[in-house]
Amino acid sequence: MTEITPEETENPLGGYGRSISHVIIGLKTSKGSKQLRLDPSIYDALQKEKVSVGDVIYIESNSGAVKRVGRSDAYASEFDLEADEYVPIPKGDVHKKKEVVQDVTLHDLDMSNAKPQGGQDIMSMMGQLAKPKKTEITEKLRNEINRVVNRYIDQGVAELVPGVLFIDEVHMLDIECFTFLNRALESPLSPIVVFATNRGICTIRGTDVMSPHGIPVDLLDRMLIIRTMPYSLEEMVQIVSIRAETEAVEVDPEALAEMGSIGARTSLRYAVQLLTPSRIIAETAGREHILPVDVEEVDELFYDAKASAKLLAGSEGYLS
Repeated sequence: MTEITPEETENPLGGYGRSISHVIIGLKTSKGSKQLRLDPSIYDALQKEKVSVGDVIYIESNSGAVKRVGRSDAYASEFDLEADEYVPIPKGDVHKKKEVVQDVTLHDLDMSNAKPQGGQDIMSMMGQLAKPKKTEITEKLRNEINRVVNRYIDQGVAELVPGVLFIDEVHMLDIECFTFLNRALESPLSPIVVFATNRGICTIRGTDVMSPHGIPVDLLDRMLIIRTMPYSLEEMVQIVSIRAETEAVEVDPEALAEMGSIGARTSLRYAVQLLTPSRIIAETAGREHILPVDVEEVDELFYDAKASAKLLAGSEGYLS
């Protein structure tokens, strides 16, 4: 910056004070220089950044944001000791076009357009000071956003990057959720949806209809069902070993084999959950690593889901 001159004018509200009408600044690069007449709001931004002649700055023309990069190295010999960081004079033209790529989600666009934009009148300013009210994202607003996004995609201004929506325990959703998902998947802007469940034939929540995986049949027709296989004993031992290493738990190889056999008999989740109580028992016995006897003792103390269900099935709803 080679010049900064604020131009004052009479205060429009009267009185003896004066206000800034505009500011004239001079900018210089290695290819040339230019004098600009800017809005008073940019002068306020220059004051906040504590900009002075000899500083290297950049101004975004769209937002008016001012950023002070540092002190020009042409002034490096001005003082013997200075706290400012010296940077070289910018190269190229004073006016530059910068391509900005911003990643936004459709939900971000919905939320930004759902909030009412305040005006400059007194009622709008009072409304901004009050507690902000939540605004519902209507179907009409979603359709309007989709039309704008589709137009930007056709013009090449925007690019659609499909997201991934992962829903675990999908059988817990009710029929209303499935209806919404069924309709949302028809949109060209829909994400890649991954469902996960371990249920077979069960009831769709909110109805009396039995369906595979608890999912409506018309929604199942739109999916590719991936076949999964149960873990083998060797794979379970390896998974438990990785989990023990992650939790910094020392486990004897024979204890790992015992946990793997328990996982094959019950479930992998139950076998992994035995690590912490087994470590506590080992520490109580004065050992730093888990032995098979620790795993067997913990397995006798706790029930897995299958054993608990079998025990309850043989009783009248009470544990004896």
